[in-house]
Amino acid sequence: MLVLRLLNVVAPAYFLCISLVTFVLQIFVFIPNMFRDPSTTPLFSPALLHGALFLFLSANALGNYVLVIQSSPEDLGKDLNLGKGAEVADWLDGSKSPGSALPSTHFCRLCARVTQRHDHHCFFTGNCIGSRNMRNFIMFCLYTSLACLHSLVAGMAYISATLSMSFADPLAFLTLLPHAISQFFSGALLSSEMFVILMLYLWLGIGLACAGFCCHQMLLILRGQTRYQVRKGMVVRARPWRENLQEVFGKKWLLGLLIPVQNVESSYRRQKEK
Repeated sequence: MLVLRLLNVVAPAYFLCISLVTFVLQIFVFIPNMFRDPSTTPLFSPALLHGALFLFLSANALGNYVLVIQSSPEDLGKDLNLGKGAEVADWLDGSKSPGSALPSTHFCRLCARVTQRHDHHCFFTGNCIGSRNMRNFIMFCLYTSLACLHSLVAGMAYISATLSMSFADPLAFLTLLPHAISQFFSGALLSSEMFVILMLYLWLGIGLACAGFCCHQMLLILRGQTRYQVRKGMVVRARPWRENLQEVFGKKWLLGLLIPVQNVESSYRRQKEK
């Protein structure tokens, strides 16, 4: 438990640090390097287009990241007067009273709360993912993967111009790191250039991981399942996939796709207001 609590602190710090480094490299290194192209007009230069796209992706990624934290799953234990700590866990496990476990709920020992439609505990946000913040979490994964992909392309353009190399060969990117390491220790490569090359592979890894996680979550949503239900082997009632999507994304899904907004149309909140 101590290791998990430590990871709950280190992972958000790691994500924020990577985000800050990416922002600095894009604004102060990659985009200024694009302005040096004399063949483009200032108004429609690649630098302005890449800068606007990067700011859009970053604003959505960080905005949804904040909303995931702010839209914490509500503690059902307080509303139902189930107690605190281990007492709540006993109620949900059914050890206090047979059949007392609540459906579609889970007690997270890290967050110390009972969450509705619990999916998993995200260490990078330090928060549980449930019915209230699932849409923001998916948008966070989507825009993080897109921001990493954009940074990867911009970084490759910078390395290509700085080192006068071409990535037309698919094997050029795979052999870039070992060649860069040998050149760095031989003194032929600057430390700043080596740092950018390392970031390229980091963006690739984070982007693929977030994209895969986003696709996996969308598949579960279409099935009307959560990761917790799949892990526990729980049987869920079959429903049309459109209803499953609307339950998570709401009717104004297009607005949430373009700008980071809180999903106020979750089914749990509607049930609570009735």
